[in-house]
Amino acid sequence: MKQFVALARVSSREQEREGFSLEVQEDALKRYAESHDGTIVKLFKIAETASKSDERRSFRELITYAKKNAPGLDGLLFYKVDRAARNLFDYVELERIESEYGVPFISVSQPTDSNPAGRMMRRTLANMASFYTEQQSLDVREGLERRIREGWFVGKAPYGYRNLRKNGRGIVEIDPVTGPNVRRIFELFAYHNLTLDSLASRLEGEGRCFRESSPKFPRSSLHSILRDRDYIGEIEFRGQWYPGKHEPLTDRATWDRVQALLGGHVYQSHEMTYASERIVCGHCGHPITGERKTKKSKSGERHYVYYRCTYYNVPQHPRTRVTEADIDRQVLAIFDKMRIENEDIREWVLAVLRSQTKDTQADSLAQRAELNRQLTLTVSQQNRLVDMRISQEIDADLFAAKQTDLRDRIAGLKLQLDVVDRSHDEMCDLAVKVFELSQSLRQKWLTADYATKRRILEIVFLNCRLDDTTLVPTMRKPFDVLVEGLLVSSSRDDRI
Repeated sequence: MKQFVALARVSSREQEREGFSLEVQEDALKRYAESHDGTIVKLFKIAETASKSDERRSFRELITYAKKNAPGLDGLLFYKVDRAARNLFDYVELERIESEYGVPFISVSQPTDSNPAGRMMRRTLANMASFYTEQQSLDVREGLERRIREGWFVGKAPYGYRNLRKNGRGIVEIDPVTGPNVRRIFELFAYHNLTLDSLASRLEGEGRCFRESSPKFPRSSLHSILRDRDYIGEIEFRGQWYPGKHEPLTDRATWDRVQALLGGHVYQSHEMTYASERIVCGHCGHPITGERKTKKSKSGERHYVYYRCTYYNVPQHPRTRVTEADIDRQVLAIFDKMRIENEDIREWVLAVLRSQTKDTQADSLAQRAELNRQLTLTVSQQNRLVDMRISQEIDADLFAAKQTDLRDRIAGLKLQLDVVDRSHDEMCDLAVKVFELSQSLRQKWLTADYATKRRILEIVFLNCRLDDTTLVPTMRKPFDVLVEGLLVSSSRDDRI
């Protein structure tokens, strides 16, 4: 019996509706082989769902198999010429197998003779197939670009939205189930001082579900959502962002605040007060890290936080761990030393704190002036860019890329101005308040949240070292004086 190798290819549902499905092609190929006293020893299939890489791999496997088994083959079977090759390069490979390896090219529904006239006919059909493929690709690109210019997504809508069809047109609207989740994610991260991990826990505690298959919000998904410009009403296409017609799920001010927090690495992967390089190991100088342990008992679960060196498991390193409660006790003991009962001394310390903020204020003014200068310059560049586009000095893609960059730069500069003003006020206010509250700092510390404790530590301690289980801090001025005591050996009576 004759032996044939066959290829069946379908690349769109339209072709399937027109009668070119894989089943139709496969049946036609088998009938041809049987009618010519032969059989198909190898059938390659390329389905409509195949990616370009999978399609090319299947075609290369066909070529390799045909070359390797050429002496025993009586032909390469295809339903039509355009089912055999999608471009002229592929067709040339098939013609080389026919001329160099003696394996005929056979189109069962478009038969041609193996002579110059027949080969010319096949080349014409292959050229037409190549033209159709290239034109279809161009039409698709133009359709996608047109849809983007109209403000619509070209694929699956991001989390929080859903695709639907109205009047025969694909549009996007807010998903009533997942849309509120996205709004809440931006609100919590921007204004509730949460890390990504605590954000996931907070959403879970509120009974919010990410997906049915994955109820809990993954940390990576939260980060991707917070970085996605789709949620401020923009659409990404070929690396550029364009205005969209879909309803935003967050406002620009909130989105900018989130980007500043993410970009500034404000969030941590945990909420351990003394971790994140707040303390170093007195033995080796490496950072102290925290670990959370859960112990089960008959009365229920109990949670503990321990701190240890990151090189804890290195041979010869002390195997020392300190509980958070123990470090808290040492910090509170330091705060107790800062208590001052004398009214005159308290007023003097407050005057010192206020004088030190003057230098900070001068730096803030200089920084504010520089940011305003950059903002004015960027706005001028934006206006110039619009003029260049109107005069057609630049194309639409370059304009969109530069416009997005300048828009983000302006938003970032405005946010930095707000941060400069707020940071100065906050640091000045906190420094004074920490001292004013020194008499009741113990009570404030015990009721403070994670973020407030971290800020107090930043204000009071320059750095900290853990010697075995003892916390050894280096105090900032003037807190070092408060801890050591204001009366020195050269003092006389109540004089400083």
